[in-house]
Amino acid sequence: MRTFLLTLAVVDDLLAIMVIAVFYTAALNVPALLLSLLPLAVFGFLVQKRIRSWWLLLPLAALTWVLMHESGVHATVAGVLLAFTVPVVRSSAAGGPEAGPGLAEHFEHRLRPLSAGFAVPVFAFFSAGVAIGGVSGLGESLGDSIAIGIVVGLVAGKAIGITGATWLVSRFTRAQLDENLSWTDVIGLALLGGMGFTVSLLITELAYGAESESYDHAKVGILAGTVLAALIATVVLRIRNRKYREIAALERVDVDADGIPDVYEAPEDIGPPPARRRTVDDDADHDPDWRGAPPPGRPAKPFADS
Repeated sequence: MRTFLLTLAVVDDLLAIMVIAVFYTAALNVPALLLSLLPLAVFGFLVQKRIRSWWLLLPLAALTWVLMHESGVHATVAGVLLAFTVPVVRSSAAGGPEAGPGLAEHFEHRLRPLSAGFAVPVFAFFSAGVAIGGVSGLGESLGDSIAIGIVVGLVAGKAIGITGATWLVSRFTRAQLDENLSWTDVIGLALLGGMGFTVSLLITELAYGAESESYDHAKVGILAGTVLAALIATVVLRIRNRKYREIAALERVDVDADGIPDVYEAPEDIGPPPARRRTVDDDADHDPDWRGAPPPGRPAKPFADS
């Protein structure tokens, strides 16, 4: 259930990409769109075969991106489609999940420095510049209906949407909220989902245009909504901080020392504690009449005789 909550908190970005693909395509070039599916299919075939040579995959990804851009569909969609083709779990032919992480995790580790260290900061730097115009300008921007709508959407909309979707899933499916969690935790996580930034800025630029006054007001609304959502989530989640420490302690208990925390195993799968290994101190001949404390791991008698 916790995995579901985390997934639900970020799946809205994928929905936002779908909105970009459907509603922000002014003119569609069908031949270019169909051609983009060819390198995408080849890329998917190669990664399904666990071929990860960059000199093969990178040109195919770039070609897919270019053709998608030329089709009139926002090129961001190409990145999402390419990512969907990468296997998350190893297939049986590749040894199954027990053989190690899937190719998606491998790519994530390889690309994280480039993505988190360069791409996202550069995008944020060029997209988040806001002309506030002092206190009066800030008040004017926050009073604009566009900014107010964005703040309400990020704070209240995300909280209601994520919490409501979680309730529906727990109500009408077999999924259940973890016994250690409460709906306060769900609301706190839903509020964290309101920390929209990169995708929100992208949609704002597409919707209003980079040179419009509404674009600046919308960016102020995004930043204000993000900060407000983070502050409220901090207050809500800190109420449960003691419970989170208890959960963290339980997740470190591994009685049978098999590398899997006992909380993630069925009771019948938890084996007995491993046998205690004898140390050199167990075999040392300590002199019971010697009044001092013998050095650990060394016989006491030679020191007593001296």
